[in-house]
Amino acid sequence: MGLFDQILGAVANPNQQGNIDQLGSIINTVQQLAGNTGADSNAMQSVLSLVGGQVRTALQEKRETEGPEAVQSLVNEFAGDSPNPQAVNSLFSPAMLQQVVQLVSSRTGFDAGTIQQMLPSLVPMVLGVLNSGASAQNPQSGSNPVLNSFLDSDGDGDTDIADAMRMASKFMGQ
Repeated sequence: MGLFDQILGAVANPNQQGNIDQLGSIINTVQQLAGNTGADSNAMQSVLSLVGGQVRTALQEKRETEGPEAVQSLVNEFAGDSPNPQAVNSLFSPAMLQQVVQLVSSRTGFDAGTIQQMLPSLVPMVLGVLNSGASAQNPQSGSNPVLNSFLDSDGDGDTDIADAMRMASKFMGQ
């Protein structure tokens, strides 16, 4: 089952934290960022895809070194649709952050300063999508199918947050 299917499953399941309002808020945040930067939707999806890939790499490393509970805890703490520089700093070391900014800038054409300004909004938003699969009763349980699908435990690389958000936007008619 793909990431989008996992997200829809979380929205439909009252035992998980995901809901339509949460998805709508995240989609609106992406649209707002696009408007604020003058980017078209394709450019924003490229940025989101690249940032999502870097978030996945950082979360996979955290899972390997600290375990799945530490990953779920970070997702729980920093998931949201409001800018949060602490989310970026908790996920990326200063050197890794510089690499993320340079990678996204070089592949999208956005200047590094713009990417740096977008990250405090994008990272909590990505974490918010991932948190939609957490248990509503016990968010720390680690049985989060959305997060597990994103981290792609079988290693086939077949997950992309931008694709999932594009499908969610179409699903919601936005």
